[in-house]
Amino acid sequence: MSRPRIVIVGAGFAGYQTARTLCRLSKGAADVVLINPHDYFLYVPLLPEVATGILEPRRISVSIPGTLPDVRLILGEADSVDLTRRSVGLVDPEGHRREISYDRLVLAAGSVNKLLPIPGVTEHAHGFRGMPEALYLRDHMTRQIEMAGAADDPEERAARSTFVVVGAGYTGTEVAAHGKLFTDELARTQPTLRDREPPRWKLLDIAPRVLPGLPEHMAETAERVLTRRGVEVSMGVSVEEATKEGVRLTDGRFVPTHSLIWCVGVRPDPLVGDIGLETAKGRLCVDAYLSVPGHPEVFACGDAAAVPDLNNPGEITPMTAQHAWRQGRTVAHNIAASYGRGERRRYRHRDLGFVVDLGGFQAAANPLQVPLSGPVAKAVTRGYHLAAMPGNRVRTGADWLLDAALSRQAVQMGLVRSDAVPLENNAPELPVRLSG
Repeated sequence: MSRPRIVIVGAGFAGYQTARTLCRLSKGAADVVLINPHDYFLYVPLLPEVATGILEPRRISVSIPGTLPDVRLILGEADSVDLTRRSVGLVDPEGHRREISYDRLVLAAGSVNKLLPIPGVTEHAHGFRGMPEALYLRDHMTRQIEMAGAADDPEERAARSTFVVVGAGYTGTEVAAHGKLFTDELARTQPTLRDREPPRWKLLDIAPRVLPGLPEHMAETAERVLTRRGVEVSMGVSVEEATKEGVRLTDGRFVPTHSLIWCVGVRPDPLVGDIGLETAKGRLCVDAYLSVPGHPEVFACGDAAAVPDLNNPGEITPMTAQHAWRQGRTVAHNIAASYGRGERRRYRHRDLGFVVDLGGFQAAANPLQVPLSGPVAKAVTRGYHLAAMPGNRVRTGADWLLDAALSRQAVQMGLVRSDAVPLENNAPELPVRLSG
């Protein structure tokens, strides 16, 4: 008999962990196929450190062929699922269409930037979900500070030295914290900026505090560090309109800037809504075993799935890397159980705590509910990331050591153009193809 084919859509935290666990459980008895636009797993929590020159891009880009040698990788963007024919349609990197059949399907397509109907945002803001966006932001910050240093007009100089981050969750808080340190260092290399006010960073959110949903002590630590560093934290405020000259805030103020960084949140990949199955908040409905009702051969996990939170009846699990990682492991065990190997498991998450890197020697953490801040929290945070990464640990640690000892190499590489990373992009992990 031929081996059963298990197709996994997406190689984020959920999809990568599903593939890795399945290979261990099947021991070659299954054909594990992974569909992904690129050949690496992106360790997203360290993306702010790539954008600010601490880590090189390949450090957080873990090779799929190198770490999952028994998985068949198909490069492409999945855009359709035929539940009747049990097949997935995709477009490969060269624009060719193909289909692949499955016996079991795992939908772990992840998420894309969350959009809001605010005039000008899609034209003038950039998100922060994938490697192209991080590389673009790194060049953009460097370019703006260098152009500010060359500007004769004080108003232009101030606008180019102003950066506005919308969204004070994990991503926005870390981007603002790391970005302020990075641009301050860049400004010190410009003779005309050294004796002037340092670059201005604003962090906005309609929430009442930074890091909403996390323990209050972590929010207090983050806001204290940001404020001392010079970041202007404005809660209960957002963007009303974005223009080429700047942004108008909901409190009536106008902030001249060329840098609007959109970290408002995420929404499930559009593929989920196109399948025709029941969704909740845009996420595919599944049972406690992560199986799609009425389709026992289809599973979903991570940001694409509305997974029941057994610890909070009536709720669904948040869209976080911790949940996605553990859900991927649960899906793999339940697929193995569907072939008679082991017993099915319900997904129940045990909270081990949170970590937020605030740049420099600062962080906030609560491992096992123990509140930590400062250098101790920083050590815990980096230790957690090294333990969680499925590869490149030594190289990542080496980059951290070099960053502590040497100044950063701040140059523009020009690898990603602004129009290659639009905010309205269904595949933020890939730059948009440009014509001409």
